[in-house]
Amino acid sequence: FFMQTSEMLRKICVRNLVRKYCRGLTAERKVQLQQKVVTSAVFSGKKEGYLESLSQPFLDTRLKENDLNPKVLQLIRGENIKYVTPVIKYDRNGFKARERLLVLTQSSAYVVEMAKIKQKIEYSTLKGISTSNLSDGIVVIHVPEDNKQKGDVILQCEHLFETVTKLCILANKQSLVKVVKGSLRFRVGSGKEGTMVFTVGPEPQVFKDKTGQLTVV
Repeated sequence: FFMQTSEMLRKICVRNLVRKYCRGLTAERKVQLQQKVVTSAVFSGKKEGYLESLSQPFLDTRLKENDLNPKVLQLIRGENIKYVTPVIKYDRNGFKARERLLVLTQSSAYVVEMAKIKQKIEYSTLKGISTSNLSDGIVVIHVPEDNKQKGDVILQCEHLFETVTKLCILANKQSLVKVVKGSLRFRVGSGKEGTMVFTVGPEPQVFKDKTGQLTVV
């Protein structure tokens, strides 16, 4: 009887402590925890660097809406901008690196060059999001094969866990995130595909190898 009472009191105490903790959370802290839960579900035990990312709080955005070119803001008018971050975009054919911005709104993802929108991906059409299991910052956004899209989007993100988490939450496509080993296929356009190979080396680099594949070290 004593053991049963003790266990019952312990459970009540823990429940009260949890209730007190939850009630004391700020709205900002609650959002952080909700996002980190999604990050854990997607990356825990799958991608290098995940454990180190736990202590790093996610920012609301890496760039403010005012940092965007007025022409871009005009083109996106009517959409609620949620997150903006600088990225490196790799061309699908020659794999040349281009400085771009990734703009996430309530309904779409935009790849932006200065005052131009280079590509728009509506979340409803998003086919998948792929990253490797290594510590690189590469993410591939897979899009449908239609006349509206040039092909899948290859990006390098400094804050990959944050960026992918924001994207899959806004798109409600958490289940479409894949962490791959070795290599992955991406669509170049017009029915063509390319291959990206992930490997380990002495220093990080991204380059087109002799076989024409994009190699991420």
